[in-house]
Amino acid sequence: MIPPLTIEQIQALQDSNPLSLSFLLNEIFYSVQGEGTRAGLPCVFVRLHGCKLRCSYCDTKYAIDRRTGGLDVTGEDINRRVREYGCGFVEFTGGEPLEQPNVFPLMRYFADEGFTVAVETGGHVDTSACDERVIRIIDMKTPSSKMMPMNNYTNLDILRPHDEVKFVIGSREDYEWSKNLVLERSLDKKCASVLFSPVFGTIEFQQIVEWILADRLPVRFQLQMHKFIWHPDARGV
Repeated sequence: MIPPLTIEQIQALQDSNPLSLSFLLNEIFYSVQGEGTRAGLPCVFVRLHGCKLRCSYCDTKYAIDRRTGGLDVTGEDINRRVREYGCGFVEFTGGEPLEQPNVFPLMRYFADEGFTVAVETGGHVDTSACDERVIRIIDMKTPSSKMMPMNNYTNLDILRPHDEVKFVIGSREDYEWSKNLVLERSLDKKCASVLFSPVFGTIEFQQIVEWILADRLPVRFQLQMHKFIWHPDARGV
């Protein structure tokens, strides 16, 4: 896991002008939210480039290697492009957006400007520096991801009522591990929604639903909506 920012680092970020900060960007696009409690809503996605994790089921491999790809931009470049779409909902994703500390003041800036702001994070970076208004969607890594040792469980201790926790399920082992964590931590009582999402093309959707119903598990089953609207491998959607 990546250690949390120090108090001094957080203060330095708070004092900075987010529009003058630099970022490594993969893409910005306008689509509908494909997952979570806001699925189906129009949203501007800011995909930052680079991630330390190498999940077995990653569906954005084109955005994880900092040695290849990525565009150097400023916060103002991102701000200008986001506003072009005229949409009040913006989500930062990746890659892993929180591996770029400059994103914390930029998310705060958009919240100050009246945007609904969300961030999808792999869960290995400490999320405590996120502005209180930011919706944190924490993707806990299941056994089949091969990245489970990187999980930062402290993030589950600081969940807020509007946050979401996501588990990507590719096997019965993934399901049982996720179920136990949900119940042990009472996650359904700490956040807006606990999401169980299948590894696309790996496991039958019905199987996960039947497990959830048999266990009366207080979670929300979801499908990645965008993979049914467009081709599953399509980018920028």
